[in-house]
Amino acid sequence: MENNRTNFDLPAMEIEQYSLDNGLRVVLNRDISAPVVAVAVYYDVGSRNEREGRTGFAHLFEHMMFQGSENIKKAEHFQYISKAGGTMNGTTSTERTNYFEALPANQLPLALWLESDRMRSLAVTEENLENQRNAVQEEKRLNYDNQPYGEVFNTLNSLIYKNFANAHSTIGSMADLDDATVEDVREFFRIYYAPNNAVLAVSGSFDRDTAVELIEKYFGSIEPQPKPAEIDVSEPPEVAETYHRYEDKLAPFPAFIMGWKIPPRNTDEHKALYLAGHLLFEGASSRLYQKLVKGEESIFQLFGINDERRGPSGISIGAIPKPGQDLSKIRDVIMREIKDIAENGPTAEEMFKLENQLINQTVRSRQSAMARAQMIAEYALYDGDAELVNNELTEYLAITSEQIRQAVDKYLNTENRALLDVVPAGVG
Repeated sequence: MENNRTNFDLPAMEIEQYSLDNGLRVVLNRDISAPVVAVAVYYDVGSRNEREGRTGFAHLFEHMMFQGSENIKKAEHFQYISKAGGTMNGTTSTERTNYFEALPANQLPLALWLESDRMRSLAVTEENLENQRNAVQEEKRLNYDNQPYGEVFNTLNSLIYKNFANAHSTIGSMADLDDATVEDVREFFRIYYAPNNAVLAVSGSFDRDTAVELIEKYFGSIEPQPKPAEIDVSEPPEVAETYHRYEDKLAPFPAFIMGWKIPPRNTDEHKALYLAGHLLFEGASSRLYQKLVKGEESIFQLFGINDERRGPSGISIGAIPKPGQDLSKIRDVIMREIKDIAENGPTAEEMFKLENQLINQTVRSRQSAMARAQMIAEYALYDGDAELVNNELTEYLAITSEQIRQAVDKYLNTENRALLDVVPAGVG
């Protein structure tokens, strides 16, 4: 970064990309530094693909995909991986649904067989649907309905975004899940869980030719499906709503969160705002932590999130103040720091700190086969080219303090933001 550039040359990750005849995109990253292998399957379906009246399906499928398939009984996927000495999971976002496992290197055939069997022949039955519908509803009660501040981020999204594809929550509506039929779920699986709507990434210690043969053996005969319909995630520049007061029956203290609409991921402006977020709220050395937590000691907790999406994205900053504190004054501190960056840009010392953080973060992530598999799968799915992962650090290091200043001034130093005030129930 300007005036403080460190001479750092990070070796490129070894990447091979190709597609099977059925459209499955494959990304291989061979790295023999540790005797492990990671497999990640990314499906191009998230909450952005859902329509009104049928929300929560993408997340429901994260659960359904562990309910068995032609050759694997319910819950056996976990057992196979665990007994082989591996770990696994799956997650859902607005942008995608992913499944991943890391195992000893000699267990690659097992991971590929497990993932291919459920891509080919998931058991979509009335019993499994009812079981997992109940599991999702219990998850919502546990993590959202019965948690203090549990609905804060879902509510904020509805204030930031106007387009339904962007605004509704990933976990979805429980009423929509209640209305879902087995036929609805089978159709969702047919459309979105096809090989031509997925990326398979393999990273770690493996023989290249053996991996190619195994992938063809297990995935090559799975039938493709017509490409899903394109979705519109466009947004007007304005946030949907600038203020909302939310009464939280479980919140012990008032809180607030502010959100801004920002450009899509993998753009220079998004990168600049990601770095601005680091300066403002990431870690104990960030500006707002030093001011509000260490300095004024006015808040219990500071939090910030960069909501990275392929379409219009978001950034949010919030706090849980200590009793007796004036929330408006705390918000003023946040906006003053934003204004300072918008007018003066980051200091030379902050740019140097950002550079070191980026290098450290990149080096650490590349030491993990699982992290590498997920990074290359994401670039392949979102950008059509996993090789872009090798440019990521260089592109972030090229962002200047002036670019950060301009982006903060344009997108954050503005009245075009959503403010959510969280008030404990019964407080006037």
